[in-house]
Amino acid sequence: MGDPIPSPYDLLFQALSLIPIRHYLYAFFTLWTVFFYNFLEFHFLGDTFLHYFKCRVNLVFHPDSPLYHGVVSRCRILHGRYVATPWLASPHLQTCFLNFNGLPPVFTYTRQLFRASDGGTIALDWLTNSDVLDGDLHNQKEITKQDTTHIAVVVPGLTSDSSSAYLKHLAYNTAKSGWNVVISNHRGLGGVSVTSDRFYNAGWTEDIRVVIRYLQQEYPLAPLFAIGTSIGANILVKYLGEEGEKTPLRGAVAICSPWDLLIGDRFICRTLKQKLYDRALTIGLQGYAQLHEPQYTRLANWEGIKKSRSIRDFDNHATCHVGKFETVDTYYRKSSSTQYVGNVAVPLLCISALDDPLCTKEAIPWEECRANKNIVLATTNHGGHLAFFEGLTASSLWWVRATNEFLGALSCSRHMHVRKVQESRSSESGKQKEPSINQGPYLNTGEDGLVAAVKYEQNTNSTATSSEEATQLLNQTGPQHKDTVTKRSFNKLCRQTKGSVWLIGYIGVVTGFPLVGMLINYLFRKKQQPTTSNY
Repeated sequence: MGDPIPSPYDLLFQALSLIPIRHYLYAFFTLWTVFFYNFLEFHFLGDTFLHYFKCRVNLVFHPDSPLYHGVVSRCRILHGRYVATPWLASPHLQTCFLNFNGLPPVFTYTRQLFRASDGGTIALDWLTNSDVLDGDLHNQKEITKQDTTHIAVVVPGLTSDSSSAYLKHLAYNTAKSGWNVVISNHRGLGGVSVTSDRFYNAGWTEDIRVVIRYLQQEYPLAPLFAIGTSIGANILVKYLGEEGEKTPLRGAVAICSPWDLLIGDRFICRTLKQKLYDRALTIGLQGYAQLHEPQYTRLANWEGIKKSRSIRDFDNHATCHVGKFETVDTYYRKSSSTQYVGNVAVPLLCISALDDPLCTKEAIPWEECRANKNIVLATTNHGGHLAFFEGLTASSLWWVRATNEFLGALSCSRHMHVRKVQESRSSESGKQKEPSINQGPYLNTGEDGLVAAVKYEQNTNSTATSSEEATQLLNQTGPQHKDTVTKRSFNKLCRQTKGSVWLIGYIGVVTGFPLVGMLINYLFRKKQQPTTSNY
């Protein structure tokens, strides 16, 4: 009998055993590289071979937008390309590197504690242009009330404060460009305790509103601008939509805004990568809650907060309780800035990365931004969340340079927003100026038909004196002195109103002239009519 026919699997195994081990290692390394490249969404090869096509900045704006034609059209960075740092050519690597390192510049802020009307404390961290130019970043100088240097108000992202790497990049480079920068930290962040029962959330605009109002009053000669990042961008856009023309801001920039929180909530629970970010942000929120455990224990569900595994869980057990929202979806709908985009009346530049792992491009209000002439939306294919590292050493952030260029061009143009609803400035006496319709003279009529003139004066004492004189005249009237009092009142009226009496007479003649003409015409026609005789 012949030898048995070997099994195909045995033959295959024998053939595989003849392949050197190093070839298996090469294959394993290749497969792992391909998987890793796609899992982390690397784009190094695309940047290398499709640099000209894939790295351009896409601008969305209204065709008749004065903001684009007058300001953005002169911004070279926004009309150029963004190429990521080669060894950070992944949105996930960029985002993680920013949060764990970020290579921020080294300096010290000047802290100012601002107390809100409800008792809450907001930490305002300043970095001025003089601090950067003088080279002494540890001995800052105070800003005077007569300072005319532009002020950039920065609204941080979720659980971020002024010590975050991206905010240090922004503050330092903006101050170096000739501006004064103030970072308005959220309540309970920046090492400041919560001193009221109010906490910040994604739609809480009252803090930025009172801070901007305070800065306008404190530095009336300094133009105000605002920059919002991440959740801070959502708060800023919502504030701009709520205020409309009433805001004192001259311009604004929104970086990596989530726009629609409901869409963002669905997105961050979609894949494994997004769930990892969701979990990381939840841990940050729980750490924030632990810093203020007494307040959360009293106002929210503390046990639910400790057991939260997602941002939605935290919002359900904490934000909804403190902010008095019925459901989490109600909170997301009311706090989303998308619905306020159409009401923005301030020049606004919005920057977003299409590969942002936290704020999905599905939430970007493309058409709403295109319909508003005051908004220009700039999107890049890459950049991650608030990262946009560029250069071989990743020493700078592209969006920081683009923001500074835009604000610089806007501040030198005639397209800055001018507040149309102006609050009347106080006079030297500290009282508001009266409108022209209230500037007299007034005619006061007594119960018996007696008329007395009271001319309005800025000094209320003179008005009161005139009123007292008129009252004395009224008290002195009687049957035996009626003619005398009437004559005295008429003479007083003539003295106080002077030309007004002639003006009233002129108006009477002009308005009565057509009636007199009609009467004369009627009598004349009647006289000209022939008499008829009866036969």
